[in-house]
Amino acid sequence: MSDKPPASVPPPAPVLDPAAVGARLGATDYPEPFRAAVAGRLRKRLGNPLGITHFGVNLTRLEPGAASALRHWHTRQDEFIYVLDGELTLVTDAGETVLRPGMCAGFPAGRPDGHQLINRSDEPATYLEVGDRSAGDEAHYPDEDLRYDGATDLFTHRDGTPW
Repeated sequence: MSDKPPASVPPPAPVLDPAAVGARLGATDYPEPFRAAVAGRLRKRLGNPLGITHFGVNLTRLEPGAASALRHWHTRQDEFIYVLDGELTLVTDAGETVLRPGMCAGFPAGRPDGHQLINRSDEPATYLEVGDRSAGDEAHYPDEDLRYDGATDLFTHRDGTPW
């Protein structure tokens, strides 16, 4: 059996202009009342239109005052960010670190150190976000009564009751 797509379905092009990708402003699967935290986040999914399936690549812009996510950590998925422009504050269990263009940060799976980026500057900031798509991942939110169960694709309270 061939791994090639059928002749009627052309493979995705290996080159993509991010300007041609639609952006999702504030889009999130978070239940209310958590959605407001990412209202100023503009995300372009770059990997999907290129046919990338094992990891995700997002070009993300945070408006002043916006956060990348609620502070969280993953059980099975690694995350990596690279700041392209602007200034972002990385918030972790250890405190806060200002990130500027050219700086990066990584969050290995299974390390219970909640992290998030916040734009506390007066200008938008842009970063590249890369994360794997390991099955069975869970996300934990240490500052909130919130948990994500990748096996069921549901957000729950910490005690397991659905939101």
